[in-house]
Amino acid sequence: MREKLPVGIENFEEFSTENFYYVDKTLFIAELLQNWGKVNLFTRPRRFGKSLNMSMLKCFFEVGGDPTLFDGLKIIRETELCERYMGRFPVISISLKNVDGRSFESASAALRTVIGNEAGRFRFLRESTVLDQEDKNSYHRLIKVGADSCSVYDMTDDILVDSLKTLTRLLSRHYGQKVILLIDEYDVPLDKAFQAGYYDEMVMLLRNLFGNALKTNDSLYFAVLTGCLRISRESIFTGLNNLKVHTVSDVRYDEFFGFTDEDIDEMLDFYGLSAYRPVIQNWYDGYRFGDVNVYCPWDVINYCDELLADPTASPKNYWANTSGNDLILRMLKKADQTTKDELEELLNGEKITKSIKQELTYREIDDSAENVWSVLYSTGYLTGKHMERTEADIFRLWIPNHEICKLFSDLVQDWFREVTRSDSARINRFCAAFPDGDAAVIQEMLHDYLWDSISVRDTAVRTNMKENFYHGMLLGLLRSQGNWLVKSNAETGEGYSDISVRTLDRIGIVIELKYADDGNLGAACKEALNQIEEKKYAEGLKRRGTKKIIKYGIAFCEKECMVVMG
Repeated sequence: MREKLPVGIENFEEFSTENFYYVDKTLFIAELLQNWGKVNLFTRPRRFGKSLNMSMLKCFFEVGGDPTLFDGLKIIRETELCERYMGRFPVISISLKNVDGRSFESASAALRTVIGNEAGRFRFLRESTVLDQEDKNSYHRLIKVGADSCSVYDMTDDILVDSLKTLTRLLSRHYGQKVILLIDEYDVPLDKAFQAGYYDEMVMLLRNLFGNALKTNDSLYFAVLTGCLRISRESIFTGLNNLKVHTVSDVRYDEFFGFTDEDIDEMLDFYGLSAYRPVIQNWYDGYRFGDVNVYCPWDVINYCDELLADPTASPKNYWANTSGNDLILRMLKKADQTTKDELEELLNGEKITKSIKQELTYREIDDSAENVWSVLYSTGYLTGKHMERTEADIFRLWIPNHEICKLFSDLVQDWFREVTRSDSARINRFCAAFPDGDAAVIQEMLHDYLWDSISVRDTAVRTNMKENFYHGMLLGLLRSQGNWLVKSNAETGEGYSDISVRTLDRIGIVIELKYADDGNLGAACKEALNQIEEKKYAEGLKRRGTKKIIKYGIAFCEKECMVVMG
């Protein structure tokens, strides 16, 4: 039976036991051991395989693990390394991605649950002949009191901040071997806390928890942490001098998160999907980690899975739909004209040069637009390349692929719609000009709106995609009139008009848009009006009893427009 595509699979064991296709990243283990670091932090965007790699580390190192999980994988060729390290260590593995809550109390309770559940995997410590009664009492305070689902954790604040260090000490004493500590999504609690207003409390809690576990802990062999952002030492890693940080700009480990070109070729060939490589590259490639070009695994796997069911399936925006995009919307709301111009350059396939801060606190993100560029780079909305390695790292930044470009474009339209609707008098005047047949007012006001917004003019973008951008903008403006029936690409005649409107006064409006690549707005308007007549776009509105039909051809070129009434 052919291996299944691993949509959403983050447990390494399942790749073997449930017959999933695995893109072999096991040499990450060898790299990690050869480039020794006591505490290792890897920052990568979401959905690039961080959690799966952490699960792989756990399966490889943990005492009692199943060595057959690695049969046929690259790491097995490293025989000396496997003999020395495979299945030799107690491993503590936690993920903080669900440490969330509206208050600090609920978030800290979630953290107690995460650590308590992990401590519960080691219930054999209660019967250990190596641990004394005081040790067993310490362990007991980490796990649930009672066996039912309503039981609670008997962890005071002092016990919580010392919990990981306590657990490493007990496991090390029981096994006579130092412990490996894995902490996935370490920065999520800080992000949630910042949004909910208890950031300072969460910083203090994690600073104490991590400091106790990672600093001067004689029971620790090494630790690996993953996250999206590199949080500054002053925030939660105070005094931690043994931290090695590996960001998206570092060459070391660059091929172990995300899919490389070689990975893509092998997978597409395996599933007979090689013909789709150009569209997959256009939509989901373009990230640069270190010196390697990288595809987003989440996108590629999801799209390939759909293609196996429907070979005609179109690519979708999978990555952007897995999380909120509030950061970009906050940036747009605060953007000055310079920032708008830079966003427009990015949307049009150009590159911008920025100083990127590799260390931030969440509070600094909103301090200035310049800091937001750093976060957009770290979290995968932008990618880039080092230009100068100075104290203020200089990068060339760009949007990695069509998926993210479409995300930005959609968010820009959402932002524009929100801004324009806040000025109800202006937008009502604009919309009223359509049934009044006032093409001059429409053109003048639409021109002003274009200059207020961020447009798409990239010559590499297909004309119909440019038209879609302006289509979305105009559609959002017209739909501000809640008592109008506004349809997009509705079947109104022998084809589909771009926009059709029916007002309460039974006035029908047919609008056809064109993008004038050559800058000839007049010719584009004429083409639009001819298309309305040839395709009989007004027929559908006539059948619905409109007493008057008004037809508009509207042409765009960058931030210029022309409106002609037929």
